[in-house]
Amino acid sequence: MSEQKVFLTLQGNNLERGFYTIMAAQFFSSLADNALLVVAIALLIDLHAPAYLTPMLKFVFVLFYVILAPFVGAFADSMPKGRVMFISNTIKITGCGLLFMAMNQYFALAAYAVVGLGAAAYSPAKYGILTELLPPEKLVIANGWIEGLTVASIVLGTVLGGVLITPAVANILMIVDIPYVDTGIDNALESGILIIAVVYSIAALFNLYIPNTGVDHRIPKKNPFYLFHEFSHCVKLLWTDRLGQISLAVTTLFWGAGATLQFIVLKWAEVAMDFPLNQAAQLQGVVAVGIAVGAVMAARWVSLRQSVKVIPLGIAMGIVVMTMTLVTNIWIAITLLMIIGGLAGFFVVPMNALLQHRGHILMGAGHSIAVQNFNENLSILAMLSIYALLILFEVHIYSVIVAFGLFVSIMMTLIRRWHFLNQSKEDSLHLIGAKKLH
Repeated sequence: MSEQKVFLTLQGNNLERGFYTIMAAQFFSSLADNALLVVAIALLIDLHAPAYLTPMLKFVFVLFYVILAPFVGAFADSMPKGRVMFISNTIKITGCGLLFMAMNQYFALAAYAVVGLGAAAYSPAKYGILTELLPPEKLVIANGWIEGLTVASIVLGTVLGGVLITPAVANILMIVDIPYVDTGIDNALESGILIIAVVYSIAALFNLYIPNTGVDHRIPKKNPFYLFHEFSHCVKLLWTDRLGQISLAVTTLFWGAGATLQFIVLKWAEVAMDFPLNQAAQLQGVVAVGIAVGAVMAARWVSLRQSVKVIPLGIAMGIVVMTMTLVTNIWIAITLLMIIGGLAGFFVVPMNALLQHRGHILMGAGHSIAVQNFNENLSILAMLSIYALLILFEVHIYSVIVAFGLFVSIMMTLIRRWHFLNQSKEDSLHLIGAKKLH
């Protein structure tokens, strides 16, 4: 075998191992994220926090995504992304430690915000490394696998969180004793937080084995004012790109709607099915299963060039969401939530891959994902704020669901018309698969 063939074989094996390591790291980090949300909600209830503060957990979690958006992209591009992910998981563990010590609802929110800080730093590296590791034609497949595995971690994470707050399991955890170690655990929620911190530690361990892709990590400027100006330029660049703006609009809407739907499902399960938190959390997992199925199907059947054709499924998802108001049977509810998740997974994976591709070409992976996170999390902040206000003013959950479904369908229809208008002026589909410009 020639030296060139040996090199290519070794390179292929390293890329394959690197991708599997990334998937493992992402799985455990996301598993802990989703379990911690359920436990944090239970902690707020235990601290007698008002109902409108529950969605504020997600609000403070994503706050740093928005505040630090101009800087996390440069941070992700400044060093090997495995190291960035390790640092980020360490911050999440610190947040768990603070949550462990929370004595009131506001301290708990602040502690959960620290976990969000770690997640904000983690995200550009998590997605950006795919564009460094893989060619454009592999991005939809890779995103399908990553999205499917992420959703599997959401399912198992919500299940884990629900299990950790179940009284029978919580009582068992309370009597577990570690020889010669004083854990300081005084209640069941603290034991759950400790277990979740261990899961974050496993993710951090995998981060250490993510390969260096050989990309130059030197950044030309570290001045914060320059970074802010550069970030503003990147935002403008992606929103003015004919394909970038469409994919960014779809993913921005999806993540805002997805975060809100998490809390809508919890409230709906309480009202329609009389479910406690640990059971309602399992229904979040059902949606996630549907997303996983949809993501895998999209990875198999939708190419990067066909990605914009999935937009009508977003319209359909909004319509299906509104039928939740008619459901009181658990099996019909499970089927419906699976369909909602399947539609979401099928349309978001190709659009996310398209956004990554255009962003990588226009500005680099880290900067692109930071722009994406900024917009998506602004959407989460806005939609969760509206949802919290609706809960504060005691609007019935069925009215909230109908308004939510109509909003999603109308916005996806407008985005579809936007794409058609772009295409009527100039065909932009030829940009898919183009070579990197910078």
